[in-house]
Amino acid sequence: MNLKPKRRNPSITTSSMSDIGFLLLIFIMLISLMNQRYEEKIQYSESEVLEKTQADKNFEIWIQQNGTISADGNILNEKTLEISVVKAIAENPDVRIHIIADKDTPYKYVNQTVAVLQALQHRVVSFVVKEK
Repeated sequence: MNLKPKRRNPSITTSSMSDIGFLLLIFIMLISLMNQRYEEKIQYSESEVLEKTQADKNFEIWIQQNGTISADGNILNEKTLEISVVKAIAENPDVRIHIIADKDTPYKYVNQTVAVLQALQHRVVSFVVKEK
């Protein structure tokens, strides 16, 4: 009687490697879509003196030439802007408000937004511009 165990050549199956690669590709695509920042198409105002601010913990308010105010992709009026700012501050007290207005936006629209922030007594506000 022959009692020697048979030797098997160990092999790694590569058929599931393509499945794993495909799942990783889908995962990376989904994560990259979640991190996209909302932006409006505007022409930034210019300035010669700039002060860099933090890149995170910002609540961005976009103001178009026609006075349309938006934040996080939602068009807002003065009342809903106030509610959105209060909600952002409640979620993160260290939030910095960024006002991003088109360079041709009349001042009265920017002033309306600033008036809402003044009524809320929020003091950490930045006007976003590009370097000249």
